[in-house]
Amino acid sequence: MIITCKLQDKNTIFVGNLKPNKMNKGDLINEIAAKAGLNKVAAKAALDACLESIAQALANDDSVKLIGFGTFSIANKPERSGINPRTKEKITIAARKTVKFKPAAELGK
Repeated sequence: MIITCKLQDKNTIFVGNLKPNKMNKGDLINEIAAKAGLNKVAAKAALDACLESIAQALANDDSVKLIGFGTFSIANKPERSGINPRTKEKITIAARKTVKFKPAAELGK
C-alpha cells in the first residue's frame, strides 16, 4: 500500500484519498441530495432558496433563528478611527453593518 501526502495549503496536509476537513457548497449539495433522497439539481435549488431567504431576512434587519443550529443576526459596527498602514495617516473608518452567527449550544456536541 502506497500513501501519498499532498500539501494543500500552509496548515492542511491530506494523505491519499482523504479530504481535508473543509466543506464547500458543492459538497453540501451532495450531502443534501444523499440525505434527502433528492437529485443534485433539486438539492441545489433547495439550498439556494434557503440561503436566499436568509440573506433577504438579514437585508431587512431581521434575525434568523434555526432551532438546534444557531442564529444569524445583524450587528451595527460604529464609526471608529484607524491608521493607514502605508502612510501612517489617521483615518476614519465608516460605520457599517455586519452579519453575526451565534451557534446553538447543541451544535458543537
